[in-house]
Amino acid sequence: MSTRQRHIAHLHLHASMTEDQYADTIELVSGITPHVQAVPPNAVQLDLTSALRYFDLSPYDMVQTTMMRLKALYGIDSSAGLAGNRMLAAMAADASAPGETTWVPTADAADWLYPRPVTALPGIGRATAQTLGRYGLHTIGQVVDLPLGTLQRLLGTGPARLLAERARGRDPRPVTPSEPAAHLLADLVLERDCLDPAQHHRAVLGLTEQIGRRLRGEHQITSRLTLTVRYADRSSTTRTRALPEPTDHSPALAGAALGLLASLGLQRARVRAFSIRADGLRPAGSAYRQLSLDPGDARARAAEAAADRARRRFGPGAVRPAALAN
Repeated sequence: MSTRQRHIAHLHLHASMTEDQYADTIELVSGITPHVQAVPPNAVQLDLTSALRYFDLSPYDMVQTTMMRLKALYGIDSSAGLAGNRMLAAMAADASAPGETTWVPTADAADWLYPRPVTALPGIGRATAQTLGRYGLHTIGQVVDLPLGTLQRLLGTGPARLLAERARGRDPRPVTPSEPAAHLLADLVLERDCLDPAQHHRAVLGLTEQIGRRLRGEHQITSRLTLTVRYADRSSTTRTRALPEPTDHSPALAGAALGLLASLGLQRARVRAFSIRADGLRPAGSAYRQLSLDPGDARARAAEAAADRARRRFGPGAVRPAALAN
C-alpha cells in the first residue's frame, strides 16, 4: 500500500506580534488546514496534504494563498518553505527571502541538500561543525557520501546516526495542531529586603529549578526567559534573553537566568522579590536538540531524569542542587 505524499509548509512571519496577534494568525491559517502547529515566536507550520483536494490547488498555490491572506488581512509579510517533511520545509523557509517561497519536491530533496553547508541542518552546533570541518566535511553531500561507520568514529554512534538521517532529509515528525505557546511563571518574595549577592544568586537558581521541573513534568520546552527583580522602593527591572535552543534542562535555564542577573549589576541593591517567566513554550518532542559531543551533557541529563523520578516518588524536596542545600 502506497503512502500519500505529505506537503508541509513552514512560514516565517516578518513582524513583531503580541500573543493576541500571533493567536489571530494561527486562527487565520487554521481556516486553510486544521493541521497547524505554532512555532513561536514568529513562525507556523502547516500540513497541507488533506487541504489540497478541498481547495483544488497545487501545494505551491496553497502557500501563496496563505501568504496573501496574511498580507491582506493583517499586513504581515512572510517567507515560506514547502517540502515533504517539517525539517526540509523549515530549511527551505530559511533559504527564502521575504515574500518568496522555496519549494523542495521530495524527488529533488537529495539534490537540493547536497551542496548546502552542514550547519544548515537543525541541531548542528559549533562543536559538531568544527569536528566535521577538521576532516574536510563542510557540506551535507560530503556527510552523505561518508560511510556510517566512519561518521560514528568521529561523532559517536547516536549523534552519527541522527546526523546521517538528517543529511538524507528524513524527518518523521508530524505537524501537531497546537495553540500559541503560553508561559510558566515562578516567583519568590523574600522575607526581608536582601542586599546579599549570594542570596540573589541562590534565589534565581531556585526559581530556575522550579521552572525546569515544571517544564519536564508537562513535557514542554521554552525558548525564552524573562527575569524581573522588584526592589524595596517598589520599582522593578526586567530583562529577557532568548535561549540558544529551546530546552527544559535546568542547568541551561540556570545559566541563562544567572546571566540576566549578572547583567543587572545589582551589587548593593535592596531586593524584595524575584520572578522568572518562561515564554515560547512548545511540546518537548517538537524541536531538535543540538547534537553534543560532550559525554558530560548526557550524564547530566540522565542524573536530572533520575532526580525527577525521586521527586515524584518522595516529594519535591527529595533531591536538590548542592547550591540550594541548607
